[in-house]
Amino acid sequence: MYRLKWSERIGQSLNAVVLGLLAVVMFFPLYYVFVVSFTDPGEYLQKKIVLFPEQWSVEAYTYLLSTPAFARSLGNSAFLATVGTVCSLAVSSSLAYALSQKRFYFRKVLMFLIVLTILFSPGIIPNYLLVRELGLINNIWALILPALANGWTVLLMKNFFDSLPAEISEAASIDGCSAIRTWYTIVLPLSMPALAAFGLFFAVGYWNQFFAALLYLNDSAKWPIQVLLQNMLLNASNIDLVAPGQQVETPPTEMLKMAAIIVAILPVLVVYPFVQKHFAKGAMIGSVKG
Repeated sequence: MYRLKWSERIGQSLNAVVLGLLAVVMFFPLYYVFVVSFTDPGEYLQKKIVLFPEQWSVEAYTYLLSTPAFARSLGNSAFLATVGTVCSLAVSSSLAYALSQKRFYFRKVLMFLIVLTILFSPGIIPNYLLVRELGLINNIWALILPALANGWTVLLMKNFFDSLPAEISEAASIDGCSAIRTWYTIVLPLSMPALAAFGLFFAVGYWNQFFAALLYLNDSAKWPIQVLLQNMLLNASNIDLVAPGQQVETPPTEMLKMAAIIVAILPVLVVYPFVQKHFAKGAMIGSVKG
């Protein structure tokens, strides 16, 4: 049995200490945000800095979730994450499956155009002009339709479909299945690891929509949670979180900010553990196939 030298032991100990300190430094802001959001308002006003509250409270969350503006923004983000993810998976997977079929006549031309979009991005102004000409300004679909598919995702999905045995599609064709039926009844069920991986990418992207929402959405009632959160953090005093005529005691502003941050990151933290095993498998398969 090999025994480490004293120099190697010292080196490993130093690595463990350094990594431990980095973990504490990175975890502490999240811990502080979590603790402050659950602190009793009276205790927070007395101490200002709370590392472990004596009295826990959900008053900040109750207040936030009862306000129309915050509830609307959560609904908008939930709509983007669900509908956008489903639409993006449908468009990306169908295009990738078509490109994986060697008998597809325009396969090489489409592949060239897709790679071209990866190499040369149109930029902000052409995208804005496109959205405006489509009549999607101040429409929540402006955050979904232009982002239905991207070149990298389509190419990785195509590589995954290339790894599936060609005999499956051939057998389905002999049995009378059309290409579309083969795609959604045979290919998609076999591609759950890849769909879970890319679905997570799409869901996180739509949930975190921020810059596009700032460009295309003028009505604050259509803002996703990230835009409302940014306005709360920068200028909470001008954000009308309470409906007119509603009489409620407002928790401290800092507590509302911390609670809003936790609510904004919670869905991703909850969903990720359930798709982690599919995420690792699907991403690796789609990335190494030539």
